[in-house]
Amino acid sequence: MTLKRFGVSLEDDLLDVLDTYVESNGFANRSQAIRFLIEKNVAEIKWQCNNVVAGTIIIMYDQNKKEISARIAAIQQDYTDAILSSSQYYINKNFCMHIATVMGTAFRLTELSDRLTTIKGIKHGKLVMSRAD
Repeated sequence: MTLKRFGVSLEDDLLDVLDTYVESNGFANRSQAIRFLIEKNVAEIKWQCNNVVAGTIIIMYDQNKKEISARIAAIQQDYTDAILSSSQYYINKNFCMHIATVMGTAFRLTELSDRLTTIKGIKHGKLVMSRAD
């Protein structure tokens, strides 16, 4: 691996935004934040190219609404090729956190996430993906 050093110029307002981003996300320095943002951008481009990615889908819902659990299970049956594992954690007497570990094409995982997170009664849902190559 070759490390090349180069100077980057940023306007003051953009540098202020970067510093705020570094601090609020706990990065050690600006370089670490810039590396993270570049990697994130590369991953997103790969998602658009429909390469294989891995990630998690996290959804929060009211566990007292039994139809939500049944709907999650029914949708997951259509995506057994993409779901590596699935777990439920009971946060308190009302809320359940469902986590699905997934791997497949970005399009397929996004489709699965969209179907899960748009179930009526889901309080929060998010898909996080990363390159798998």
